[in-house]
Amino acid sequence: MREPTKEADMKAAVLYGQEDLRVEEAPEPSPGPGQIKIANAYAGICGSDLHYYFALDSIPFDVHTPHPLTGATLPQILGHEFSGTVVEVGEGVTDVAVGDRGAVHPMVTACGQCPGCRRGAPMTCPLIGALGATAVGGGLSEFVVANASQFHKIPDSVSLRNAALVEPMSVAWHGVARSGVPVGGTALIAGAGPIGIGAWFALRAHGVDKILVSEPSAERRAMVEALGATVVDPVERDLAAAVADLTGGDGVDVVIEAAGAGPAFESGVAALAPTGRVVVLSLHEHPTSLNPTHLMIAQREIVGAVGYEDGEFDAVIAAMADEVYDTTGWVEERTLDDIVDALHLLRSGGGSKILLRIG
Repeated sequence: MREPTKEADMKAAVLYGQEDLRVEEAPEPSPGPGQIKIANAYAGICGSDLHYYFALDSIPFDVHTPHPLTGATLPQILGHEFSGTVVEVGEGVTDVAVGDRGAVHPMVTACGQCPGCRRGAPMTCPLIGALGATAVGGGLSEFVVANASQFHKIPDSVSLRNAALVEPMSVAWHGVARSGVPVGGTALIAGAGPIGIGAWFALRAHGVDKILVSEPSAERRAMVEALGATVVDPVERDLAAAVADLTGGDGVDVVIEAAGAGPAFESGVAALAPTGRVVVLSLHEHPTSLNPTHLMIAQREIVGAVGYEDGEFDAVIAAMADEVYDTTGWVEERTLDDIVDALHLLRSGGGSKILLRIG
């Protein structure tokens, strides 16, 4: 075990309130029993980070009151998609060592008593505590402390840069798992942001090749098309006709809704084959409309998907080791000091996945 570090300061991106994010000095943490200290290498900007920055009132919990399980409140270091190298281990840690490289599962705790926890779905817990959101510490800092159980080691063939994508790619992987899509099935992805692109990779890993990606942004369409995807502009082209061309008029087996926009959800329901399923994989800032008769007549289904399970986190790491993921063209790097500009770029619809270099 490395000797505990002396108290020092580190650079971190700290959220104080809506559109008030400051890159400043923050106390450098030290690990307690069962914990590890990680030197962060890369951290990604998530769609939920955009909600924190631009639409704090849309977050489904009170960020101004200390979290009942973790005590976290604003100001808060953001960042729940990150990777790094272990630089210190706390008392009792035996399965993680200094020098290990990996990605961090950000969930710290759940209540254990709510219906979601009792049903084996702690990611749905209303009191979930997660680094970079509802627990102290986050990946948008030079160092972070996490429980050793949160650390998922990566093999030598997976870079720390790619490891920072494990968390969002796990969200997409979980959405595809929730879809129940059969091998050889058909799918429509609404939205070609990072989660939509992640769903494209995950669908292919699950044996699905007939995939249509619907995206109104020409820039994002070009990004996913360059990876080999079939794309359609749902504004300028007839989405229903494109779905019919893909499926011989049957409709798709599954829709992965990763756009967070009402029209994308509504057109996704209409694109389903009988007994098909829509997976809602995005946060919506505004309500949308739906005629339930469209579900009844064709026995269609709508399910939600949030977070991921530990096994899915490891499945994505294994897929990365098998070179399933290609980051060409849709992942860009910036520095931590660029975070506010990067948030505004993403909010305007520009770019796709932005990783911030920390170390």
